[in-house]
Amino acid sequence: MIKPEDLIASLATLLAKDAMLSGEAAVPYCKDWRGRYVGEALAVVFPSDTQQVSAIVKLCAEHKISIVPQGGNTSLCGASVPLADGTQQVVVNLSRMSRILALDANNYTMTVEAGCKLAALYAAAEQADRLFPLGLTAIAPHCEIGGNLSTNAGGIGVLRYGNARDLVLGLEVVLPDGRIWNGLRSLRKDNTGYDLKHLFIGAEGTLGIITAAVLKLFPRPKSVATACIAVRDPAAAVALLSHLRVTCGDKISGFEIVSRSCLDLVFQHITDTHEPFATQHEWIVITKLADVLQVPLDGALRDALNSLGDGITEFGITADEADAERWWRLRKNIAEAQKAEGISIKHDVAVPVSRVAQFIEEASAALRAAYPGIRIVAFGHLGDGNIHYNISLLDAAQNDAFIGKHEHDVNRIVYAVVAQLDGSISAEHGLGQLKRAEITHYKSALELELMRNIKHILDPHELMNPGKVI
Repeated sequence: MIKPEDLIASLATLLAKDAMLSGEAAVPYCKDWRGRYVGEALAVVFPSDTQQVSAIVKLCAEHKISIVPQGGNTSLCGASVPLADGTQQVVVNLSRMSRILALDANNYTMTVEAGCKLAALYAAAEQADRLFPLGLTAIAPHCEIGGNLSTNAGGIGVLRYGNARDLVLGLEVVLPDGRIWNGLRSLRKDNTGYDLKHLFIGAEGTLGIITAAVLKLFPRPKSVATACIAVRDPAAAVALLSHLRVTCGDKISGFEIVSRSCLDLVFQHITDTHEPFATQHEWIVITKLADVLQVPLDGALRDALNSLGDGITEFGITADEADAERWWRLRKNIAEAQKAEGISIKHDVAVPVSRVAQFIEEASAALRAAYPGIRIVAFGHLGDGNIHYNISLLDAAQNDAFIGKHEHDVNRIVYAVVAQLDGSISAEHGLGQLKRAEITHYKSALELELMRNIKHILDPHELMNPGKVI
C-alpha cells in the first residue's frame, strides 16, 4: 500500500499549487454542516476540470484509496464527509469547477459544471429571462449543483417542477476507475436504451462523481401572488391544497406548512422576523401562485380561499415581492433556527399527500406518550407529501444526552408510522451515514440486492464514498 506522504506527493503533481490541503488545513472539509459527523482524510483536493478529476480517481483507484466526492458540504445525513473509522480517504471537492458552459435559451437548457452554486444558476437563468426552479431554502447560498443532483434534492418547487431528477437531461460522470462518461445530451427524447444518468442522480457519490450536467430551464413567471394562511390543523391544510389544485391548477408553485414550534424557534433566533397575524396560530401555510402571463393572480387566490369554507382561520395575500419574502423567511430559516440550538433528531419523510395529517397526528401521539414534554418541529413540503419532522427537548442543554440515549427508539416510532402509511424514511436528504443501517428495515431484500449489485458492477473495490447509502 502506498504511503500517505507518497500519495500526497503524487496528488500534488496532478493539481495546481494551491489545490490541495492536508493535516489541520483539511479539517473544515471533514465535518458536516450540522456538526454531527467528523471524519479524517489524507488530503482534500480541488480539481479545476474533469480531466483532473479523472486523473485523481485513477491514482486513488490504482492504490485502493477511498474517494469522498464533495460539493458545498451541506449534506444533512453525513454523505459529503469522510468516515471516522481510520479508512484512508481523499476528499475530492468540486467547488473550483464552477463554470456555466452553455446556456441555450431556445432549447431551455443550461450546461454547467458540478461546482456551480445554486444561486449562480438562478442568476444566469434570470439574465436569459428563464427560470431554474430547484427551490431550496436555508442551504441555497452554499450548496452546489453536483451535490444537489447526487442527493436528488427537492425543495419548495417540487409540486410544480419536480425533484432534481426531473430537471436533468444529461450528465458527465467520472466513474470509480477514472473513466469519463460523457452523457451531456440536451434532448427531451432519447429512447436508445437504459437511461444511465438516473443511476448517478440520488446515488450520493457512491457510483461515480458527477462533474457536469445539462439542466432544464423554464419560462420565467411574470405574475406572482403569495398567501399566508392560518389553518385549523394539518388536515385542513391538505383539504386546502386539494381545493387550490382544482381552482388554480398548475399555477401553484409552492405549498408549505409550518407549525407553531417552528415559528417560535425562528422568532427566537432569526432577526427581523415577526408574527404573520395579530393572533398566534398553531399552523400556517405559505403558498404561491405564478404565471408566465402578466395577469393579476391575487384576486383569483382570494376567491379560491374565500370559497373553501371551513378550515381556514384567517389569511393575507400579497403580490408584492418584499411582503411575500417576509412570510417566506419564516419558512426558509427554520433549519438555521434549529441549528442555533444544536442537534435534533431529524426526519425527512414522505407519505402520500392525503396521509400527511394522519402521519403527523399518529407519530406525534406515539412520541408524546413515550417522551412527555418533547418538542416536535414539523414543517415542510406538504404539496408533495414531504414533511420535516424533528425531535428535541425544550432545554437545548439536555439534547445531546437525550439524543444519545433515545435516537434509535425515536426513529423506530416515527418510521413505523411512515411504513404503515406506505411512505419513505428519506424524501430528499438521502441516506448518507445517518440512515444507511436504518434503510435495511424498510426496503425488501431483493431491492437491496439489486442496489448492491449495481454498486459492485460500477465500483467493485468499494472505493467511492464508502460507508454511505448501502
